[in-house]
Amino acid sequence: MRKNNLLSLTKESLLEACQSNYMLVDCAPFITRLAELTITALKRGNKIILFGNGGSAADSQHIAAELIGRFTKDKRHPLPAIALTTNTSLITAIANDYGFDSVFSWQIQALAKKGDVAIAISTSGNSPNVLEAVKLCKKLHVKTIGLTGQDGGKLKDIVDFAFCAPSNTTARIQECHITVGHVICGLIEASF
Repeated sequence: MRKNNLLSLTKESLLEACQSNYMLVDCAPFITRLAELTITALKRGNKIILFGNGGSAADSQHIAAELIGRFTKDKRHPLPAIALTTNTSLITAIANDYGFDSVFSWQIQALAKKGDVAIAISTSGNSPNVLEAVKLCKKLHVKTIGLTGQDGGKLKDIVDFAFCAPSNTTARIQECHITVGHVICGLIEASF
């Protein structure tokens, strides 16, 4: 591939990423509402539970790390958050014994309590293991936030609050998700 073609593709990709993220400004009131939901739960002594597959698993871990460690403020109290994507022994045991569709719901059953907030991340909105976990959250009175792509898939219809990234491209959806996650983390930190 020619150097000019690579440069053109680079610029096109960067402009597309900027455009998707710029469109998030219109979502500011809704993103603020999501932050308020998590802040209320944390101030009541509840926790944030995050889960997803692939890049969404990485986003889950990233957001949990920002809450437990720090986002921008040094020396603040750690906030209770857990990504259900980190314990490979547990995940593979559940997948082996009960099926991959149960890897998150089995953990939800063990760890979630009324008043917690679960953040389910799926670019398609159709990941069976994410959907199963959300269904169980509803039974346990755990508030649910779904981060998904433009059409929302099945996830948007079963969560309490659905954020549908303004794109159908997986990379752009994931970039929007982590931007929203960072905004929420910043608002949480500002409240403590």
